Amino acid sequence: MIRFTKMHGIGNDFVMIDTLQDRLYRDDLDRLAIEMCDRRFGIGGDGLILVTKGKSAPFEMRMFNPDGSESEMCGNGIRCFAKLLQDHGHLHGNSVDVETGAGTLHLELTDDGMVKVDMGLAHLTRDSVGMVPGGTEHFIDQPLAGYQATAVSMGNPHIVIFVDDVKAIDLEKIGPTLENHPSFPKRTNIHFVQVVSANHLIQRTWERGAGITLACGTGACSVGAAGFLTGRSERKVSIDLPGGQLQIEYQTDGHVLMTGPATTVFTGDYEPELLVEDDLQLDLAAIAEAELIEHL
Repeated sequence: MIRFTKMHGIGNDFVMIDTLQDRLYRDDLDRLAIEMCDRRFGIGGDGLILVTKGKSAPFEMRMFNPDGSESEMCGNGIRCFAKLLQDHGHLHGNSVDVETGAGTLHLELTDDGMVKVDMGLAHLTRDSVGMVPGGTEHFIDQPLAGYQATAVSMGNPHIVIFVDDVKAIDLEKIGPTLENHPSFPKRTNIHFVQVVSANHLIQRTWERGAGITLACGTGACSVGAAGFLTGRSERKVSIDLPGGQLQIEYQTDGHVLMTGPATTVFTGDYEPELLVEDDLQLDLAAIAEAELIEHL
């Protein structure tokens, strides 16, 4: 059995596993993510997030998409990560540094129940966004598949496209095409954005490996940066996503601050699908070895 917590950040939902509290005897994490995130046969979620011990920081966050691929970072997920640390008694104080695939990030839990995250630098070069051909040039308001697009990396790749009406976009049709555009061999996240005012934007998202989601935190950070860089918005913006609102600040040093809520939905025990005999033997061997080490 696997102990889990179901959480969401403005509708972007995750299966959370605290491996510090309950050891996880699985190394096939890609398969586990596919299984647990399935909305019909599993728990359901936009990703699987593991709480583990960090190497250079107290904690590390690992995040797997519903298709089993591992993502560098997740903005809504890391807010859930911070709340889980607090709820499980791992925090001493209201702030913590967390290792991610996008580097070590600083998180603060506020008195009003929000989580504020320094999401690090918004990277703008073609190399940093994983485009081909690469280079140190920026890709800002340039043609892409019939749109004017801006590329931003928050440790993971994003394309931001400003349109007059986000509701008019057939996201289910255009999302997969842009996610798998030849310019992005490792795929990318797609965000269509409507400008309400200089400090108010509306965002719809197609996430790499997940499809349409109610929110994307790293995406909102890329949208905030792209809005300012293209002259469409101020440095501080409120961004409406289908699941709720995030506050984004694109600072003068290039860092992006994100503030928003994190909510616990329920906890439970999950019984994975039956493993084939070879996998079962491997799992039993891993458990035996772990118990032997623990008693040495």
